[in-house]
Amino acid sequence: MAEEDKKPVVKDEEAPKPVAKDEAAPAAVSDDAPAAEGDAAKPAPAPKGKKAKKRSVPQGQAHILASFNNTIVTITDNQGNTLTNASAGGSGFRGSKKGTAYAAQIAAERAVDAAKQTYGISKLEVFVKGVGLGREAAIRTLANQRVEVESVKDVTPIAHGGVRPRKAKRN
Repeated sequence: MAEEDKKPVVKDEEAPKPVAKDEAAPAAVSDDAPAAEGDAAKPAPAPKGKKAKKRSVPQGQAHILASFNNTIVTITDNQGNTLTNASAGGSGFRGSKKGTAYAAQIAAERAVDAAKQTYGISKLEVFVKGVGLGREAAIRTLANQRVEVESVKDVTPIAHGGVRPRKAKRN
């Protein structure tokens, strides 16, 4: 009896339950939800992460990269952080069809639709880079998607002589 007197008094709720080596620890049940009879066998669902707030970005930029082989349309906020993007290749076109004006039109539609639904884009500044066939088609599509196009700027890099060439080989 002397040993029993030395044990600390612990409430039933606070006492840790011993777990056998072969058994997994049972899932914790919250106090606010009553436990049903069949819940003991089922593990508790994993807690989901915090849901991100939907940002409202009424004004942004559209960057169109129109190469001979593909057209990529990227919608960004005014700081240049990407919101959505779409390409002719990602829209289901393969091979030489990716470089066509129609493929660029579809890619621009997909990018703008996603930006309007997710972020509420209503005004865009357009920056076009490249000389591909999808250039004009993508700009025209942006204007037709009920998005106000504030400005269109060509940012195609222009060669200006380049770097010094290597010395000629001697024979």
